[in-house]
Amino acid sequence: MERRDPEPEAVAAAGHGLDRRAELSEFLRSRRARLKPQDVGLADFGRHRRVPGLRREELAQLAGVSVAYYTRLEQGNGRNVSAEVLDSIARALRLSDAEHAHLTHLAKPKSHKKKPAARQQQVRLALRQLLDTMDGVPAYIAGRRSEILAWNRMAAALFGDWAQLPPAERNWARLVFLHRDYRELFVDWEQKAIDIVCSLRMDAGCHPDDPRLSALVGELSVKSEEFRRLWATYDVKEKSHGVKCLHHPVVGDLSLNFESFRLTGDTDQSLITYHAEPGSPSADSLRLLASWATDASHPVRPAQSPT
Repeated sequence: MERRDPEPEAVAAAGHGLDRRAELSEFLRSRRARLKPQDVGLADFGRHRRVPGLRREELAQLAGVSVAYYTRLEQGNGRNVSAEVLDSIARALRLSDAEHAHLTHLAKPKSHKKKPAARQQQVRLALRQLLDTMDGVPAYIAGRRSEILAWNRMAAALFGDWAQLPPAERNWARLVFLHRDYRELFVDWEQKAIDIVCSLRMDAGCHPDDPRLSALVGELSVKSEEFRRLWATYDVKEKSHGVKCLHHPVVGDLSLNFESFRLTGDTDQSLITYHAEPGSPSADSLRLLASWATDASHPVRPAQSPT
């Protein structure tokens, strides 16, 4: 993995909350830049546009607000902005539901009571017991900052023995960007990396004052060029289900469906499960993996060291 000297914004972020105003400003700029006049039914007069995408004047016209008002918002001043105006801007920018929610979190952050920033996230005992009863189904619970909080034996057999890692390393972002074996495990590593960064962006919108999150972003920005590139896109999205293709060192190729369930008792935590289509080669491989994982002569494979 290429190493570079820390960039100024990474150093500034580490250990402190993210700058919500800067996040709001760059998010709006990036969403405006991806739209062309013809995408939104506007005439494009002239081929030499000084800015990529829509001009502020064009976006303000589409949203039905003054240019001065929109300019203040794009400069990070979301104070006193109404939900109706945010809705209009979201429609003008063609935001997805996840992007719309992210914009709202940045512009109108909820007031939170001060909580100990370093407090470890806790998983209820009943949920840990539920994981253990899910025989043959890889399942784990993830929390804020892409942290892996609890898992069952099948998840360890599929993704690696997270118990052998220090708690700080049980984190999807660190595993995907800094551990070589996860590049080999995920067939479409780039898409997995994008999903992780989009999820962290959502976290940043909901919890911009989280120093552990900004420390993680700062660390990855210093250590991973790929992370810096993806973080700079300001993309956000939420994936509640889909398909992941893996190349497992023991059972070979797997195509697994995943489902993500946000826990109602703690919306910062999600239960993620993986299963194969019945009767498919992947289902056979998953059963073989389950047998291998329960064989005392074949302990769960160790998690590899970072690159």
